[in-house]
Amino acid sequence: MSYGAYKVLHLFAVILTFSILGGLALHAANGGDAGSNRQRKLTGALHGMGLVLILVSGFGTVARLGLGLSGWVWGKLAIWLVLGAAAMAFKRAPGLATALLWLLPVLGGVAAWLAVYKPF
Repeated sequence: MSYGAYKVLHLFAVILTFSILGGLALHAANGGDAGSNRQRKLTGALHGMGLVLILVSGFGTVARLGLGLSGWVWGKLAIWLVLGAAAMAFKRAPGLATALLWLLPVLGGVAAWLAVYKPF
């Protein structure tokens, strides 16, 4: 695949993942639990699909550009793990939903900064 195709797929996956996490965060912040989420299977599937696409397209981009596993890639992997755990955090600790509504966009910004500037 071309660099542009990987980039578009990566951005799509990021938007999908953050959209799902935002919806789950609002559901939890408004007192919803896993039992009251009628779309639990759909949101879980879309969250997982977004995470897989982020990983595949991200590593595809790194390979296409001939970059190694630099420090910034490891930083983005750490953020990816947090994004994966966030869906479970809303279920197990709904009191964290408001804090995560602030934290997740910050992590997205840090991930973008790492990708653009590749500081290490």
